[in-house]
Amino acid sequence: MMMDMKEKAMAVAAALEDKKALDIRVLSVENLTSLTDCFVIASAASASQLDAMADAVDEALSKRGEPPRKKEGTPQSGWVLLDLENVMVHLFHQEKRNFYQMERLWADGVNLPLPEQKEEK
Repeated sequence: MMMDMKEKAMAVAAALEDKKALDIRVLSVENLTSLTDCFVIASAASASQLDAMADAVDEALSKRGEPPRKKEGTPQSGWVLLDLENVMVHLFHQEKRNFYQMERLWADGVNLPLPEQKEEK
């Protein structure tokens, strides 16, 4: 059985939390684009952490029968994109995240709260 968008995004966020990802955001963009329903955005302090985060997401979703369809970028480039069909995972080195400002580009999206976070817009 396929996971819905929110369930998949929360599984990604949990895998990232396990790898001590920084500033994890789940942003619903389903009403803004036909590319995907949701972005999960997180930062890493190093290329090795970025690699571990990408591997953790891949492993967590593969165990649920929904491995990433495509992976772009490398930890050394500072940006790894995982295409999970209805969820796109953007993993950044902090400097790249500050430069690209995904949250600002998609400011009309809706922040979905992680289990321990309060809902915000």
